Amino acid sequence: MTLAYISHPDCLRHDMGPHHPECPARLRAIEDRLAAAGVMDWLRRIEAPEVRREVLWHAHDALYLAELDAALPGEGYTHVDPDTYMNAYTLRAARRAAGAVVRAVDGIMAGEFERAFCAVRPPGHHAVRNEAMGFCFYNNAAVGVLHALEEHGLARVALVDFDVHHGNGSENILANDERVLMVSTFQHPLYPASGTEPLGFNMVNVPLPPYSDGSAMRGAVSRDWLPALERFQPQLIVISAGFDAHRDDDMSQLRWVESDYAWVTEQVLAVAKRHARGRIVSTLEGGYDLPSLARSVLAHVKVLGEFE
Repeated sequence: MTLAYISHPDCLRHDMGPHHPECPARLRAIEDRLAAAGVMDWLRRIEAPEVRREVLWHAHDALYLAELDAALPGEGYTHVDPDTYMNAYTLRAARRAAGAVVRAVDGIMAGEFERAFCAVRPPGHHAVRNEAMGFCFYNNAAVGVLHALEEHGLARVALVDFDVHHGNGSENILANDERVLMVSTFQHPLYPASGTEPLGFNMVNVPLPPYSDGSAMRGAVSRDWLPALERFQPQLIVISAGFDAHRDDDMSQLRWVESDYAWVTEQVLAVAKRHARGRIVSTLEGGYDLPSLARSVLAHVKVLGEFE
């Protein structure tokens, strides 16, 4: 089984200023940890292309994309919301991030590889159809889901989101699309203060209380996610993989550890093997404590690649 590792140096050039938690060092920490563990030797490394404009149109309004282009600074930073900034390289990085997920879908559908992990930034799952927010500009996961449906003719694609923050952008874009099932866990109450009332019939949102540990997540996945995924029988699974629910990450108050990320990945992989020929695209979302981020991604990637 071949696991693709899709990234690009442009993703390191997007920067939101000193001390911002969504920083280039996140990708360096991940790659260093995978290399130190010997896992990088088993991955098929692919450079992420820039996403085509018409592919972004599946998920985002053309006017919004034009407004982002116009806001790009030549130097310094432009604020698009209180904690989300653009520098001169932001949109190039964002095009690579969305392009990585599209490249992963294309490669899987062509039989080039079976699964992929997209080590990219900026993240995407807070970006709604016509607005950037929460460190996100293009909704990478939703772009990939819709590309699989529109360009590859799949009938059923599942989006699995285990970031500590609710993937409000993905829900905004994909709600009530009968071709999509989105299952998610997130801490509530927490930014962006959404998710407790699903926007569509195809959403399985499971809010978790602050200070709950991995056992609460495992119960939610077993009780709510897995039956829904079994009924849906996805032909492809896209994962919005956020690692900020880790107990060492001060972005939240959940108490997950590396073994929890391995476990949830195992459950999703089992569904993919039963219904989707093992096909999974995973893309990085949150995770801001660098050591725990790197360890958690390693646990996730080892399961995806079925490495011992």
